[in-house]
Amino acid sequence: MFLLCTTLTVFGGDSSDHWLEVKSPHFTVLTNSNNKQAIRIASQFEQMRSVFQTMLPNAPSDAGSPIVVLALKSKKDFQALEPAAYLSKGQLDLAGLFMRAPDKNYILLRLDGESEHPFAVVYHEYTHYIMRKATWMPLWLNEGLAEFYQNTDIHEKEVLLGQPSSDDILFLRQNRLLPLTTLLKVDYTSPYYHDEQKGSVFYAESWALTHYLEVSDYEKHTDHVRDYAKFLSQNEDPVTAAQHAFGDLSVLQKALNSYVQQGSFSMFKRNSGVLVDESAFQVRIVPKPEIDAVRADVLVYNDRIKEAEALLETSLSGDPNNALAHETMGFLKYREGDIASAKKWYGEAVQLDSHSYLAHYYFAAMSLQTGGREHDEAIESSLRASIKLNPTFAPAYDTLAMFYASRNQHLSEAHMLNAQAIQLEPENLNYRINAAAVLSQQQQYLSATNVLKAAKGVAKTPEEVAMLENRVKQLEQFQSQMDRAQQRNNEASTQVTVTQTARPSGAQPDNSKTVVFRKVDGKMMGTMEEAPKYPDGDSKGPRHMIQGIIRNVQCSYPNVIALKIEKEGKSVSLYNNNYYKVVFTLANYETEGDLKPCSDIEGMKAKVGYAEVSDSIVAGQILTIELTK
Repeated sequence: MFLLCTTLTVFGGDSSDHWLEVKSPHFTVLTNSNNKQAIRIASQFEQMRSVFQTMLPNAPSDAGSPIVVLALKSKKDFQALEPAAYLSKGQLDLAGLFMRAPDKNYILLRLDGESEHPFAVVYHEYTHYIMRKATWMPLWLNEGLAEFYQNTDIHEKEVLLGQPSSDDILFLRQNRLLPLTTLLKVDYTSPYYHDEQKGSVFYAESWALTHYLEVSDYEKHTDHVRDYAKFLSQNEDPVTAAQHAFGDLSVLQKALNSYVQQGSFSMFKRNSGVLVDESAFQVRIVPKPEIDAVRADVLVYNDRIKEAEALLETSLSGDPNNALAHETMGFLKYREGDIASAKKWYGEAVQLDSHSYLAHYYFAAMSLQTGGREHDEAIESSLRASIKLNPTFAPAYDTLAMFYASRNQHLSEAHMLNAQAIQLEPENLNYRINAAAVLSQQQQYLSATNVLKAAKGVAKTPEEVAMLENRVKQLEQFQSQMDRAQQRNNEASTQVTVTQTARPSGAQPDNSKTVVFRKVDGKMMGTMEEAPKYPDGDSKGPRHMIQGIIRNVQCSYPNVIALKIEKEGKSVSLYNNNYYKVVFTLANYETEGDLKPCSDIEGMKAKVGYAEVSDSIVAGQILTIELTK
């Protein structure tokens, strides 16, 4: 996401081309200014974070993706990194830019301008960033709070909050306000969010209503905004929640109309500054190859590919072992669609810096895109390393989940990984779609449907909403078909019928007690009894027995099972259209229980009886599976 501000407060500077890095507890500041300014900028951002954490105590941590501030001492330096679209004649003269990406956040600042609220855009976007998990929050309140906090001024001995926006006030006085019943229901699909003219009314009125409610609560010692949030968290729609929290909306509408016409507006003043321990900051000179790699990364995000590539070549010529340059070159090649090269560069970055969670993550992601399974072990290892290095990095959890899903392995763990990714980034629609896909793969269609229905509040476009609705319909159809098939199976029999026949050549009779699994009330339940004889199957082909390791178990709707038996480096493909017809036995087991054929038998030793079929793709139809410890 890119937003812009107009200017930034002047700090004195020198003409040195040296770059400094200041690491504070929550930010990394890179600047071509001097040491004093670098520390002051880092301190300002730490003060900002402290104020916002105090004002929004329930906001999530901002530790997921690093926040890197590039403080540039001149317009020329700034323009060397900003998006090319803003360099055209007639475009706004930017002095600040907030760039959000899945793996990091960049803030670009100019140090040679002046403005009443120099950090307005940064504060606006930072408010969105720290409220990103509040998916229950309606759009008007989300934008209203961001507008409310964007004009915050942090001084040495005081903090000013909620200063009125003169542009919003002027606009609302010249235009008709939206009915509150309309404003409260605006979502990401609404024209009031996307259309330029209607959107201006929405943003301005959202600020006005938020400002009015915040000031009113303070002056009257009420808690209407918090009450509203409570009703929303109880799944009330935004209008009903507003009626319960604010009362008669027509009365509130009149009060808001009067509020925007008044001559003066209140703001909040905190009569104490924010103390920051600057002695804990780490300051160092940044080598030119390293800063060139960072600047190149910004340029790649801004689609200035040729300039990025030139900087990277300079960086690598100065330091061939620069891990960040390799990482950024991998990202550049990925943006160009050259997946093989991207994988190569990220692999080299991992070798150069095994502590880079991003290098591990992107190496695995690129390896997955190249296809094939020869690198599966390295992919899994890199994704787990990425999670270990940064447990709050959601993309690694989601990618590992989809890796397992693509291999039809560890689906229960894949579901838990999906859930963790959603918890870390609940605003990410793709994570929710992937979670539903994994549940569908497990034939948990009802749960998958519920995940997608909950995701509608995250969808930001009409196309996304329509896509979710179509997927929900498909899953409901699958669930209906599965329910009908289950009903037919239950009506036909509550237990698998075993017809005795001759055992295959080489098979030895076994009348010992064992656990035999039969279908009871729709489940495979185990009972201790005599081992069954070799059954007949639908196929009349010759019978065989093979002993080996079960691999690649795959189940599909409604009860189809396919697997491979691995023996001495070779594998035999087998299937059955209804795994309830397969006689499962567990040798060397002494307890009863239940069995899930699709998830419990992968990797187990087994003797499998099967009948030959005419299908050339598989060797035969599964009749019995005797599992052993």
